[in-house]
Amino acid sequence: MSEEFEIRNKVAESGLINFDLTDLVPKGVRKGLDLKDFLFMEMILKEKDFREKVAAIDVEEYRDAYIYIYNSADAIVPLWAYFLITARLTDVAKKIVFGNREDLEVILMHNAVKNYDFEEMRGKRVLVKGCSDKEIPENAYIELVEQLKPIVKSLMFGEACSNVPIVKN
Repeated sequence: MSEEFEIRNKVAESGLINFDLTDLVPKGVRKGLDLKDFLFMEMILKEKDFREKVAAIDVEEYRDAYIYIYNSADAIVPLWAYFLITARLTDVAKKIVFGNREDLEVILMHNAVKNYDFEEMRGKRVLVKGCSDKEIPENAYIELVEQLKPIVKSLMFGEACSNVPIVKN
């Protein structure tokens, strides 16, 4: 092929770093644990019964899982109840949070963004991928901008063919 008809990948030649936030999503099983199942008649916490049910948890069911603890019952649960369940599962779980599945994902992505080494992007042009087949909490994008803005030459969002400029340093 002659040079005048050579096909060139200008995106690859531009030095642009494509960053996909889905690469930071922690892999692993997510499991919910409903406190309702530990309550007497799904309404009342009786300490002795509660402690017995917590002690009977098969911890292997939660090994290496990301766990969110929630309460679907209309019952007031003392804070120490969460302590007991967490103490039972903390040696086997990867992470335990209070809240729903979405709360868990926000916290997991927070930790992933905060712990990621962005040094390779210092002084570079970075394009954060806009479309994904995985659901990413919006807060992860906010935290990503906080991490990247001070170190990158430019930050864009979207795809190489159609991006939105965010920051130019």
